[in-house]
This record gives sequence, C-alpha cells and structure tokens, in this order.
Amino acid sequence: MLVDFFYSLREGELKVSVTEYLALLGALRAGLARYSMDEFYFLARTCLVKDESLYDRFDRIFGAYYQGIEAAFGTAGAEIPEEWLRQQFDRLFSDEEKARLEAMDWDELMETLKKRLEEQKERHEGGNKWIGTGGTSPFGQGGYNPAGVRIGPGGGQRSAVKVWDKREYRNLDDSLELGTRNLKVALRRLRRFAREGAADELDLPGTIDSTARNAGWLDLRMRPERHNAVKVLLLLDVGGSMDDHVRVCEELFSAARGEFKHLEYFYFHNCVYEGLWKDNRRRHSEKTPTLDVLHKYPADYKLILVGDATMSPYEITYAGGSVEHFNEEPGATWLQRLLETYPRAIWLNPEPENRWRHTPSIALIDEIMEQRMFPLTVAGLEAGIRKLT
Repeated sequence: MLVDFFYSLREGELKVSVTEYLALLGALRAGLARYSMDEFYFLARTCLVKDESLYDRFDRIFGAYYQGIEAAFGTAGAEIPEEWLRQQFDRLFSDEEKARLEAMDWDELMETLKKRLEEQKERHEGGNKWIGTGGTSPFGQGGYNPAGVRIGPGGGQRSAVKVWDKREYRNLDDSLELGTRNLKVALRRLRRFAREGAADELDLPGTIDSTARNAGWLDLRMRPERHNAVKVLLLLDVGGSMDDHVRVCEELFSAARGEFKHLEYFYFHNCVYEGLWKDNRRRHSEKTPTLDVLHKYPADYKLILVGDATMSPYEITYAGGSVEHFNEEPGATWLQRLLETYPRAIWLNPEPENRWRHTPSIALIDEIMEQRMFPLTVAGLEAGIRKLT
C-alpha cells in the first residue's frame, strides 16, 4: 500500500532501495508504528534515509504524501484532544478591530506581561486581557495583536515581538540542484584564482616555449594547481518568516558550496546576536560565539548575509529585544561589529523589493548596512557581487 510513497521518494532523488522498502514493510507488520503518524515518520526515516543531511528532503516529500499515509492508517483508536477543539487557529479580525489595537512600547509590554503571569490562575480563550488563545490580548497564541508576545507554537499573524517557545529549524539542503544556472553564473563573477600548492600540474604553454628555446629538446615545465582563492563568510537567517523563502535560499546555498573552495557558513534567526550555529538541530547546545567567528576569520573574507530582515524593530535596536532570548546587546551593535571586521559585505533579501518600504525593520537594516542590501534575484545578486568586488 506504500508503493506510491516509495516512488515519491525516488522521484525526489532519495535513493531508496527495494531492500530498505521491504525492511519498512516488515517493521510495520511487526507493529512498530500502529496509529501514530509520528511513530510512522520516525520509523520510515530510520529505514529509508541513509544520511542525516537528507532529512530535510525526506521531510518535504513526507509532508506532500502525508494525507495519503494518514488515510492508510485510518482513524481506529484515534482520539481528538479537547484542546484541539477549543482552540481557534488563525482567527480573522475586521479592519476596525485591528485598528483599535495599539502596540505598547517595549518596557510597558514586559511589565504588563509580568503582572499578567502573577494574576492569572487558569486557562483563557478569546478576550483582550489575559494570556490565552485566539484573542486580541498582547499575550498568548493564535490571535492578533500588532506588537505582542506569542507564548507557545503556531501563530499565523507573525506580528509578535517576542516568542516564548522552543522552536526547531531545519538545515538548508546544500545538495539541492539549482532550478536555474543564473545564480551560479552570478556567483562565479566573485571568484579570484591563484596558483597554490606544489608544482604538479603540466604548464603546457611554458613547456612549448621552453622546448622551442632549447632547440627542440623537450623541456617539461610544471606549475602549481589553479584554485579559487576568494574567501566567503555566509550568514543565513533561518526559521519564522524565512520558511517562505527556503527554496531560493537552498539554491543560493547549493550554488555557493559549489563555487567557493573557501566558504564558511553559519545560521542566525532574524538578526545577528552573540551566538551563531552550524547545525539547526543542535542550535540550543552547540552555538559558536559571534566574537569567536570575528576573531577566527580575517578581514579578507567577503561577508554575505541572507535574510528577509522582517522582524520587530526592537530586535535590532533594544537589548533584550530578541524574539527568542534575552540579548544583552542590540542586534545593531553586532551588525556594526561585523561591518567593522568585514568591510566588503552585502545583505541579500528574498522579500520582493516593492515590499521593503512597508517594513520598518528592513529600512533599519539597510541603513546599518549603508545601503548595501540587494534583492535575492539574479539582477540583485549581480549588483551585490559588483559591490563586493
């Protein structure tokens, strides 16, 4: 019954063998995943995926096939939690309701949240005061407020200035085939070649010239291999609103990995702060201090930041303004440190350029970057590369 799922994985360029597929069927017959979609997901991933770098690709294929798998399991034994029935997701508000909601300033927002936590004793849904779901209060989840604190997962309005929840992000797939060669061609203009290493490559023009000067006696000439000497430090925004731009960022990441021998990359969320990370699965436990990055990679690296710069202005200008943690210094301070260390730097923004003027945080980032923000399009990338060179 899972033959279509097997072929979906193969079409998605996951090299799943018949043996692995039969192992999955055997595990299902043994009852290792009964009525739980989570159990089936982990079982299928364990049986079918050989390399953890392919987990993201598997997740996308699994998500597309999810409805069919759910139907195969049926609903026997399944219970719908009361919480699912009570909570209202993505509640819609009229323009008049939204217009009446006024954003608090940062200090007032934090002080009010502290008081609510002390006063509230039970769960609340709807309304405009308590911490709950589906309301217009500045605190809670699943409702609407232009500058509130989201507590817990979800939240379709994306207007929170801080989030109390442990969120997990996925690594970008650096093996993704490009949908267009233009990104790769644009990056190629940044390359700078130099001869490095031992003289173990035949220098054909030199050999011909030396042989001719030696009265026809063969005189072999060798030279060091030619390498791309440009160094790139790539910082990638991940999670939140960047989920809408995963595809184009993966294409850029894949192209950069193919074009630059000296490429270092790190992830951040919304704005750069005191810590960066290499693996989104371990970002809570294996962070690299940003100061260490500044000290390890010298000024001859070219810095490329990739992000939609769409966030609360608090995250850029205030200590403690980060959406996920309490940052002791504003994001703007860390961006300035990056620019002081790497004078050749640009910011690539996947958001359409005609939306930039409607987002205050984009204007703030562009000002800090000294107008070196470019759209993540072929034309924008070419303009950014010219700026770096």
